[in-house]
Amino acid sequence: MAKRAHNELLVGLDIGSTSVRLSVGTASQTPDGEDLHILAAAEAPSQGVKKGVVDNIEDVVSSISTALERVERLVGVPPEHVWVGISGTHVETQASKGVVAVAKSNGEISPEDVDRAIEAARTIATPLNYEILHVIPQTFSVDGQRGLKNPVGMSGVRLEVDTQIIQGVTAHIKNITRAVYRTGLDIDDVVLGILATSEAVLSPRQKELGVAVANIGGSTTGISVFEDGDLLSSVVLPIGSANITKDITSGLRVDFDIAEVVKIRYGAARADALDKKDVINLKDAGALSDEMVSRKYIATIIQARVEEILERIDDVLRGLNKSGKLPAGIVLTGGGAALDGLIDSAREVLRLPASLGYPIGIGSVTDRSNDLGFSTSIGLVKWGYLARHQDADRPGSFASRFGVVGKTTVEIKNWFKSLIP
Repeated sequence: MAKRAHNELLVGLDIGSTSVRLSVGTASQTPDGEDLHILAAAEAPSQGVKKGVVDNIEDVVSSISTALERVERLVGVPPEHVWVGISGTHVETQASKGVVAVAKSNGEISPEDVDRAIEAARTIATPLNYEILHVIPQTFSVDGQRGLKNPVGMSGVRLEVDTQIIQGVTAHIKNITRAVYRTGLDIDDVVLGILATSEAVLSPRQKELGVAVANIGGSTTGISVFEDGDLLSSVVLPIGSANITKDITSGLRVDFDIAEVVKIRYGAARADALDKKDVINLKDAGALSDEMVSRKYIATIIQARVEEILERIDDVLRGLNKSGKLPAGIVLTGGGAALDGLIDSAREVLRLPASLGYPIGIGSVTDRSNDLGFSTSIGLVKWGYLARHQDADRPGSFASRFGVVGKTTVEIKNWFKSLIP
């Protein structure tokens, strides 16, 4: 029984610039069917990663190993394989079209035809030293009839598919996978972190209406935009909550660790909501001596950087002609989204409904599932669950339909291991 439970564990590994987070889940039977439950989650300080890119493999291996030890104590068995999240500004999204002739003589389109069309979209000329991570179909066309979501069973001669190709620099993917393998783990797949996050915190209805999700991490902010159930674009910006901490460091003339405590305990994204008489003692945040500082002044420092981050997000939406035009608004998640007053600032700057992104429809026995910082690692668990169950009828689920297009599990593992000299 222990071995069976061990084999059924789904593990999501989110290697961030400030923290390495692991979430472990499993499928459990309920009277209504099968549900995904998070059994444990743990984190460790991240070293060797800057803006989502590895710059010291030894440090990354050490950070992952520390997180693994902590989650093993919670679960009771060591994880053996993981779904790995990847981020960084090197990740790019590119549109591509695949075209094939329908194979059957009677013209009926089969799932194999759809797979061939999607595979044909892979044949684009990728930039030098880039690898394709995902091929995500948007809409299909059959003999000129456009806008189809599922052409299987229809009749035609020519099948076309419009896709979004998500690709990353081979060297960066290689460094991430090498670090993971050196901890003794196998890799189920590498997934763009913000896509995994969207699986956890967005509903199919939100994706249909039009929504953006922004994961505000330490050094980067990942953004994905959806409409009509399709991914319009994914972007990773080189700015995050660590930039806020650095601003506090300069403004208060304190070291980074003290500034981080000040941000978490006393920070706010809007200065107008605070009184000048509301002061804090920096000694309570770790300073060596007493120094009184107005929370309003701290919020003024934070507000400037928060507005910059939100304006950068709006630039992404404007490039898609979606600025202020997403009915389901924007969902903010990630460790940096926990800042007091951020939602009000987002509504004002982006002119959209805004909310915090917590996992939807996932049971949990740990309070960590309510920690915004774990949204990506939990999303990776859900991605693995959907991909494993191949729930192709589930609307809005990229993991189940398109997460590993054109590759078997064996091929995926062989591909990753081929990256390691």
